[in-house]
Amino acid sequence: MNKPAATYGLSDLPTLGLLPPYLKRGDKIAITCPAKKLPNPMTDAISLLQSWGLEVVLGETVNASYHQFAGDDDLRAKDMQRFIDDDSIKAIIAARGGYGTIRMIDRVDFSRFARHPKWLVGFSDITLLHTHLFTMYGTQTIHGQMPVNIPDASARSLDTLRKALFGEEVSYRFNSHALNRSGQSKGVLIGGNLSLLIAASGSVSDLDYSGKILFMEDVGEYLYSIDRMVRTLKRAGKLERLAGLIVGGFTDVKDNDIPFGQTVPEIIMEAVKEYNYPVCFDFPAGHIPDNCSLVLGKVVSLSVHNKQVNIQFDITNL
Repeated sequence: MNKPAATYGLSDLPTLGLLPPYLKRGDKIAITCPAKKLPNPMTDAISLLQSWGLEVVLGETVNASYHQFAGDDDLRAKDMQRFIDDDSIKAIIAARGGYGTIRMIDRVDFSRFARHPKWLVGFSDITLLHTHLFTMYGTQTIHGQMPVNIPDASARSLDTLRKALFGEEVSYRFNSHALNRSGQSKGVLIGGNLSLLIAASGSVSDLDYSGKILFMEDVGEYLYSIDRMVRTLKRAGKLERLAGLIVGGFTDVKDNDIPFGQTVPEIIMEAVKEYNYPVCFDFPAGHIPDNCSLVLGKVVSLSVHNKQVNIQFDITNL
């Protein structure tokens, strides 16, 4: 039996994320590596951030190396803690993803975020920080480009990051995918990398999906693995009460010698076919050059039509 899509007025929305102060010229921001080590210096990224009028502070992890990680777990946690506790730092940008955040996250005391919130920026492995900060401390964060990606990033994606950090309007309009499901809804945006959403399941960093608009993306996964992860979310009851679903890039997807037989959109639509909330595919975010910024924990309006999708972040409330 089909279930109605969840729609909310602002007064009915699930808990909204705490809004960190938007940046202004002259603000100090930090770059740290909570996961994999950097392959190259961040010259382009530093120059870009400085061109926005920001003072860039580099953490010890930027030049650190311990096996594949940017220093050992203690160093990566210490680096994050330093910037959390420094009230002069107005934003923390993860230099890259990869793997490793889950090894250090429980060594960090994030409680100061509740008293002195600041922007945290990143994607991929950094999804675990997004889910943790929203679930535990209710803070908004930015899913967007990281310094390691900036040399290859599109101009649009970088401009959306600047807009999100400085409090300018962020909205998107793009063509509909053939498998989109039409509808309109409003909800608090959550999500990130599908593999990390699964990794957060059952932990203190797990999300409450009810009434939310979920964003998901991933890279380098087998089709059967994507199917398994989506169905894991469904069996956990996390897809049933969504207000909407936004699917970003699923890149470098692999298949077995015996084909799985479904595309990523087909896998996802089969899993959510009995629900009525709007669904859209091919949103420009994920492991792609045009990785446009999304403010997680913020109210977003999703409008999916036959020919066009509109996504608008609410600027009148938080």
